[in-house]
Amino acid sequence: MNQTTPETLVHSIIDWALDKKAEDLQVLDLAGVLDVTDYFVIATGYSEIQVQAITDAITDKSRERGIEFINVEGRDAGRWVLVDFVDVVVHVMLPEERDKYRLDRLWGDAGLTEYSETGEARMIRPPLEIDDDLRSGGQGS
Repeated sequence: MNQTTPETLVHSIIDWALDKKAEDLQVLDLAGVLDVTDYFVIATGYSEIQVQAITDAITDKSRERGIEFINVEGRDAGRWVLVDFVDVVVHVMLPEERDKYRLDRLWGDAGLTEYSETGEARMIRPPLEIDDDLRSGGQGS
């Protein structure tokens, strides 16, 4: 099993998605907001075929590097595909699905970073501050 950190995985996923011309890339930093994952990576494909190609690039490249994911949902339909790496969950969506569900607004407490077509990051909302007590599971010192 590969020991890739969630942060490194997020950056790899961004690169792999950009290789397939994904647009409107966003990363939600959900640490301290959601217990089940640390990051959502959200990408747009402009056709079902492009959504599938972006998804295939992410799953193929992760397999090549020994990075495990536990599930892929929606790939055959190609409208909204979810790839679950546990600490990172990827959502590749058609524009109409993205507009309908607005994940970036649904998780409005999460940190939000947008990525340009060249991979340049721009922070929109800073991540939630997590104190050391919360980080250690509330065990206190």
